Amino acid sequence: MRNFRELVASGFGGAVATAVDVSVLVLMVEHGAPIAGAAFCGAALGAVMNFALNKYIAFRDRSSITGHQLLRFGLVAVATAALMALAMHIVAVVLGVPYLLAKLICAVCVFAAWTYPAQRRLVFRRPAHA
Repeated sequence: MRNFRELVASGFGGAVATAVDVSVLVLMVEHGAPIAGAAFCGAALGAVMNFALNKYIAFRDRSSITGHQLLRFGLVAVATAALMALAMHIVAVVLGVPYLLAKLICAVCVFAAWTYPAQRRLVFRRPAHA
C-alpha cells in the first residue's frame, strides 16, 4: 500500500512540476523556440519543483539532502528531459500531434516508464534496514 501512496503522491508532484514545465514550454514555443529545446528547458525547470515535492511529500525522505542524492536526481532529471525532448519531437513534429496534447501523452508515458521507477529506486530509495 505504501507504494500506491508513493505513486499517487509522486504523480501529484509530477502534475505540479508539469504545470511549471508546460508554462515554460508554451512561453518558449509561442516566442519562436524549437519544440525539442523548449521541452528540455521546461522539463529541467519542472525538475526543481519535482525534487522538493517528491523528497518531502511522495517519498517522505527526511534525510539531509546530499550531493549524491542531488547527483542521482540530476541524472534522472536530465534523462527525463532528454526522453521528453525525443518523445516530443516524435509525437509533435514527426506525427504532427498538437504540442500540448503531445506533451500530455509524452509526460504520462515517460513518467510511467522511467521517471517514477527511477525516482523510487535510484533517488529516494530506502535503506535495506528500513
